[in-house]
Amino acid sequence: MVPLHPPQPGTMHMLITPAYGQDIMGGLTQYMGSASQFAPLILIFGVFYFMLIRPQQQRAKEMKRALSAIRRGDRVVTAGGILATVQKAMDGSNEVTVEIAPDVRVTVLRDTISSVIKPVSETDAKPLAKAVK
Repeated sequence: MVPLHPPQPGTMHMLITPAYGQDIMGGLTQYMGSASQFAPLILIFGVFYFMLIRPQQQRAKEMKRALSAIRRGDRVVTAGGILATVQKAMDGSNEVTVEIAPDVRVTVLRDTISSVIKPVSETDAKPLAKAVK
């Protein structure tokens, strides 16, 4: 619809609205257009979750389980990089007494232990030696 006279500068024609033809799929294509804009963002979040967030949560859960299972005789590495042997670890306490040198015992918090090295016992299977031909 073409207005009869051109609009005057500074006036607004609020009563005249342009009529647009609308196809049958107009509403659906508009929805699909906005959904396709968010699809890459959802895909990126999914990749970040499965590549970064989930493995980190699993490592944290495993570390918490290992710290709660510390027993006497376990070798540990503290956050400061000190190798020590656990001498006393009570289940209800957050403190662990470790020996860092012969007759040198210190008390550390469980949270400051960065890794637990389980001792290898004699009952564990040893790797087979290569057969000499």
